[in-house]
Amino acid sequence: MEVRRTPLIVSGLIVAAFATTAMADLNGVSWTVTTSEWGDTFQFFADLDAGDQLNAVYGDADNALSISNSGMFYQSAFGGPTVAGMNPAFFPIFPSMVYDSFVTIGLETNVGNAMLDIGVDFTDFEAGGDIWTDNGSWFATPDDLQVYEVGGQVLFAQLTVAAGDTITGTVNMQGKNADGSNWTATAVDFDNLAVPAPGALALLGIAGITARRRRK
Repeated sequence: MEVRRTPLIVSGLIVAAFATTAMADLNGVSWTVTTSEWGDTFQFFADLDAGDQLNAVYGDADNALSISNSGMFYQSAFGGPTVAGMNPAFFPIFPSMVYDSFVTIGLETNVGNAMLDIGVDFTDFEAGGDIWTDNGSWFATPDDLQVYEVGGQVLFAQLTVAAGDTITGTVNMQGKNADGSNWTATAVDFDNLAVPAPGALALLGIAGITARRRRK
């Protein structure tokens, strides 16, 4: 099993020009990838400062959420589109579940998981297709321990794809800083994330993240 880890670089930052505006504590997005017989499994993390939270990943009318793949996202027949379907009691029986594609806030399984979702139609995603919404979110409340960074990170998606496929996406995020203030990051892009085919050079084509950030 091969594991690679690469940070996505913040290539641009646009801050709204208001007197009350300050930089949010989203430091970017990073990821790990694990290779198995089911494909290349990416875990995507919001990178935060100590004590910060990720409360929601969302799309709205101004900034739609879109996550897509040039091929198909792997979906285990025994999992689901969100972490609610990740019951670790079944992992030894159905090992493919471990590599299922799903969205989450903070946790890899449904044990002690309080994440909810609203307004996101996961039908296409559960069939291997895209996630898209301009009026939906997956989220957990500030009272849920899973929203807090661990080692500076909060997991928000696991996506398994075939080698050579390309993941593209735009997400928006909300959370809280350690001092209790709110932060928002919109139009966080991860584009042209290409997985090398077997035997190819170990190079990943990674476009930067462009994020517009504002503190409420």
